[in-house]
Amino acid sequence: MATAGKIGAKPMAPDIPPATAERYAPRAAEFRSALIRYFARRVAEPEEAEDLAHDVLVRLFGRRGINDMQALQAYVFETAHSVFIDWTRRNKVRARRAHQPIDEDIPDPSIFACDRVLQSRQDVRRVTASLQQLPERTRTIFMLRRLEGMKYGEIATSLGVSLSTVEKHVHRATTHLMALAD
Repeated sequence: MATAGKIGAKPMAPDIPPATAERYAPRAAEFRSALIRYFARRVAEPEEAEDLAHDVLVRLFGRRGINDMQALQAYVFETAHSVFIDWTRRNKVRARRAHQPIDEDIPDPSIFACDRVLQSRQDVRRVTASLQQLPERTRTIFMLRRLEGMKYGEIATSLGVSLSTVEKHVHRATTHLMALAD
């Protein structure tokens, strides 16, 4: 098997004989800069323009029968147009621009998972203990409102108390729990 030749800064495909790569190397260098400029006007990243230029050169010099150097320039840019269309189609399918790059500085969330679970359990114990300190009626009204999602009027009707009594007990329990947070 032949070793890979080089065109520009990147190695060519392994199926291109080194003799072919060397024969076209001077023209490849000439076309490479023109191709990079061509693609730089069409893509956002300079690296992408270089990759596309490389793809054109690999596709071009990998073909058999490219002996007519007169028509080569026109063929290079027809090939460039084709490579660009292929690239555009691939990016549409992959929705490449919709992806967010991974930030390497983000720590692994599993490092903090155990700490968060432990902290949450301690918080639940503290809130439960604090609720146990409240009078039973205040605790019951608060639980009906916050945990069961009942409206003030429904609580007042079900317990046979006034609406202002329900409001007073919910306020008292909330104030008590807020003091725990401080």
